[in-house]
Amino acid sequence: MDKIKDTRSFMRITHRYLGYFLAGIMAVYAVSGVLLVYRDTDFLKKEKKYDKVIEKNLDEKALGKELRIKNFEIEKREGTILKFKQGTYDTSTGQAKYTKKELPFVLDKMTKLHKAQSKDTLSPLNTFFGISLFFFVISSFWMFNPKTKAFKRGMIFTIAGLVVSILLLLL
Repeated sequence: MDKIKDTRSFMRITHRYLGYFLAGIMAVYAVSGVLLVYRDTDFLKKEKKYDKVIEKNLDEKALGKELRIKNFEIEKREGTILKFKQGTYDTSTGQAKYTKKELPFVLDKMTKLHKAQSKDTLSPLNTFFGISLFFFVISSFWMFNPKTKAFKRGMIFTIAGLVVSILLLLL
């Protein structure tokens, strides 16, 4: 019986203080997650003008990749000038003049939290956060005595959450 009480106490205390520690991180992830839902719109984006010299004689695919413009498409060619929706590119000089709509600096950095790869400096934070959230899932089952009505009701909500998530993933 003492072992069960010790485990419950450990889970509750760790859950509490880890929760306080992660509150700030969760706020940043929450905001950046909502921003990513609307990344295909111009929500909160500002237009930024670019005028730079890049490699000469790039083809359409390479130019789109170099300028980091999604769904890049050349609309017209006038001599050495390629015209596209966002601007122009001179194939003979490499001069590219274009505009892009981007999130403000801080919001752009926040959205990178969700896009981090193992090679990025943010990957340890993402890993820690993911493991911590999984600990929250597990430790939440030690918040209430399994014989209580709150625990039994909680299990129903847990199952409902799993079912809804799985259904939405499959749609």
